Amino acid sequence: MQETQLYPPVKALLQAQGYEVKAEIGAADVVACRDGEDPVIVELKTGFSLSLVHQAVARQSVTDAVYIAVPRSPGRRFLTALKQMTALCRRLGLGLITVRLSDDHTEIHCDPAPYAPRRSKPRRAALLREFARREGDPNTGGATRRGLVTAYRQDAIRCAAHLATEGASKGAHVARATGVERATRLMADNHYGWFCRVEKGVYDLTDAGRAAFRAAA
Repeated sequence: MQETQLYPPVKALLQAQGYEVKAEIGAADVVACRDGEDPVIVELKTGFSLSLVHQAVARQSVTDAVYIAVPRSPGRRFLTALKQMTALCRRLGLGLITVRLSDDHTEIHCDPAPYAPRRSKPRRAALLREFARREGDPNTGGATRRGLVTAYRQDAIRCAAHLATEGASKGAHVARATGVERATRLMADNHYGWFCRVEKGVYDLTDAGRAAFRAAA
């Protein structure tokens, strides 16, 4: 596959919109002009890469209308990469075009435009809630997600510590003694496999729970 294979369908796409199109003008792969408007630049590449993004961003010193164009590939892996690249292009104010080389079908996934991020209030609230509930700073920045100490895990360890000392207990008693308001639900959900219900409302530690408590102590 060569970048030159992308040029005819990309040129046809732009010509259909009334542009005059020429290739290899200065450092740009494709330049399209239409009366009274800023030029459109398209950078062609055989696949997504950081260098492609760098080239497109550099072209923004010439015009705001900058696109990147890549061949479309079958399979979930490409669709995942396409979704991620589309999001990146939106953030950078770039446009994105894919070309299906089997029939030269072109698709514009996003156009160059100023980026206005949409804030997620639930995600923000969850972030601040976890920050407030986390005791101390038990993790190291940059560590993998596996084995991280969360506020939920800290609550589970407090419940386990109480059961290790007092033995099987009612959930309400564990909640009062540890300050973990959701102790009953936490032990019932048994996310870590540490707890077992010995009778209605009463919980004890499993062997895994005792081992986890000893490791955390």
